[in-house]
Amino acid sequence: MGSGTEGRDGAASERPAARRGGEPGEGSTGSGHTPDGFPARQWTTWVPVAAVVVLALGWGRDLPGPALALVGAVLIGSVLSAVHHAEVVAHRVGEPFGSLVLAVAVTVIEVGLIVMLMAGGGPEAATYARDTVFAAVMITCNGIVGLSLLVAAVRERVAVFNAEGSGGALATVTMLATMTLVLPSFTTSHSGAEFSGAQLVFAAVASLCLYANFVAVQTVRHRDYFLPVARHPEGGGTTATPEDPEEHAPPPGARTMWWSVTLLLVALVAVVGNAKLVSPAIEDGVESAGLPKAVVGVVIALVVLAPETLAAVRAARRDRMQTSLNLAYGSAIASIGLTVPAIALASVWLSGPLVLGLGAVHLVLLALTAVVSALTVVPGRATSLQGGLHLVLFAAFVFLSISP
Repeated sequence: MGSGTEGRDGAASERPAARRGGEPGEGSTGSGHTPDGFPARQWTTWVPVAAVVVLALGWGRDLPGPALALVGAVLIGSVLSAVHHAEVVAHRVGEPFGSLVLAVAVTVIEVGLIVMLMAGGGPEAATYARDTVFAAVMITCNGIVGLSLLVAAVRERVAVFNAEGSGGALATVTMLATMTLVLPSFTTSHSGAEFSGAQLVFAAVASLCLYANFVAVQTVRHRDYFLPVARHPEGGGTTATPEDPEEHAPPPGARTMWWSVTLLLVALVAVVGNAKLVSPAIEDGVESAGLPKAVVGVVIALVVLAPETLAAVRAARRDRMQTSLNLAYGSAIASIGLTVPAIALASVWLSGPLVLGLGAVHLVLLALTAVVSALTVVPGRATSLQGGLHLVLFAAFVFLSISP
């Protein structure tokens, strides 16, 4: 994400002026862009708009099967459009700011979905926030990281990244997850796996502070720790150095970027709204299949993290593993650091309890994720072995969510 090149090898990396169709410069008339920077002929322009129209027509109605299929189709198209426009914006602002664009955008989707489901779900929705946030942590730290490592390692044999930045991000994820998802299972001020009012306020404020501290370190204080790295040709492809900016294509112009910002917001609204339209069908399907309610949270997290997953894998294919880790861990941090405070605020007017504490099985999975992730990021490079470990952990999470 954020790269303007087609890859590290071939003619694309030797011609910095060559532009990808999705990232033209100011005034480009090729690749479907008009002279004023508006991507007139690209499907990524019209799909979000069409999705909003479908959302307006279907809101508040009991949709039949064919209509739900249409909603699902425009939902997928909106996700793909969001990835495209977030990459255009990221290419303009550069790393690591680009990774924050999609991470925060995805968190907005997550918060909106959780609040809407909790508002209409009654007491049965008490665990939606916990299930969705934990699913987001497992998807990002195991699913996205594992898949990206596997893709990068298969292509380059060894994936390289900055251990300093990735290690700090992982430590922040672990701290946030422990404070918000583990401690409620052991506190005694409130019965069950819930925080008391004062404890919830403390957890929300602490989460916001940790998130703000991480963003400051990532974007200002130690920005170089989170930049993509390149390889020494003489070092066999395993030593990391700051990436040469001359290998990049020119960033898109300001007008193109602002069009993408607008369309990104439209796509995110379409994803949130259309996901809400199909959520009753998801809940009914989970219930009719006899699956646990936690599966609903897994499905929600899979939907909202689809843009991150696609962007991270594309970055890994370009040998930009640090960008993939920025996306994965940044999304996990935003998911906890912003979602928990938002849900805590919403709980003031939402009826019913707010269960945040994890059960024994998920506590084990979280602890195992922390240990394996630490062993992965500390060396600053990884192979397909580490990718496989994370993917197996993710598969175990999905399986145990279906069959606890």
